[in-house]
Amino acid sequence: MGHIFISTVCCLAQSIVCYNLRFCSLLEKVLMLEVNNLFCERDERVLFSGLSFNVQQREIVQIEGQNGSGKTTLLRILCGLCSAYQGEICWQGQAVEAVREDYFASLLYVGHQAGVKAALTPTENLHWMSRLHPALNLESIEQALDDVGLYGYEDVPCHMLSAGQQRRVGLARLHMSNAPLWILDEPFTALDKKGVAEKEALLSGHIKQGGSVILTTHHDLRIPDEQVRSINLDTLVQR
Repeated sequence: MGHIFISTVCCLAQSIVCYNLRFCSLLEKVLMLEVNNLFCERDERVLFSGLSFNVQQREIVQIEGQNGSGKTTLLRILCGLCSAYQGEICWQGQAVEAVREDYFASLLYVGHQAGVKAALTPTENLHWMSRLHPALNLESIEQALDDVGLYGYEDVPCHMLSAGQQRRVGLARLHMSNAPLWILDEPFTALDKKGVAEKEALLSGHIKQGGSVILTTHHDLRIPDEQVRSINLDTLVQR
């Protein structure tokens, strides 16, 4: 009986250790994006120099700085929309140039403009966007519009919608996306308090599910501090 008892205890202890290891691995943050020694200038003015940072899984990185500090330019560089820079960008340990298809399929970029075609309806806009981006689920358009409070406006041309409603059409992509990396430029612009709170909850939910977010905003985020890290571009360049 003693041997059986000891064997049972050992098995139980081994199971607990294995469970703890699996649990810790779930909590362990995975390095998603690395930026090394980035340099960029515009109109003979240095925006940033020697900029290095990384973005881990389950993390929000907020890019801060005064107007003109290069926040939008940095996001456009990370999204491949601006090539006027020096330095290295890596996705999951590999240079972006070597894994371009995988990288761009893994990110969703939402700019500071609404990004919708005025002549199209919300449904038509999202259908068109989903054809351009493989990470957007075409079947979830109706639910996404409902999630952003546009139920009943699905077939109204966007030029008849308010600025806030047009912004919601663009942000509906977040509700359709399975991309692990979201890059967002001023995502709270033109939203009311309810809309801001809903988007904050959406961002928090995305990183809890293993995603990552890089964003710019002048809004004070109401998201737990342990989920957010800030990088201030104003402190990187001597002006």
